[in-house]
Amino acid sequence: MKKTYYNPEDLKKFEDITDFQEELGEKFFEYYGAVFEEGALTAREKSLIALAVAHAVQCPYCIDAYTTDTLEKGVTEEQMMEAVHVAGAIRGGASLVHSTQMMNQVNKLSM
Repeated sequence: MKKTYYNPEDLKKFEDITDFQEELGEKFFEYYGAVFEEGALTAREKSLIALAVAHAVQCPYCIDAYTTDTLEKGVTEEQMMEAVHVAGAIRGGASLVHSTQMMNQVNKLSM
């Protein structure tokens, strides 16, 4: 296996985040579990959102976890890629809309 900065085996250690701060770690997992329970959104929809967000925040562990999870929930490859494109469009748009800050500063300094 090729060595990378992110070791895929570390994903299995996610539950170990409670080791150095048990109380807060347990509260996080309680919240995390509640977020992914069925509600106004299905578990499948939440998993697809998580996959898109994982790409936006560039978390390889989350990408691996939610690629697996979405596949297990019947999401197609096409749907997964479309969700990733939505994340990319929002991320790109967020960068571009902040150019108004730069343009405002240029206009201010040009006066």
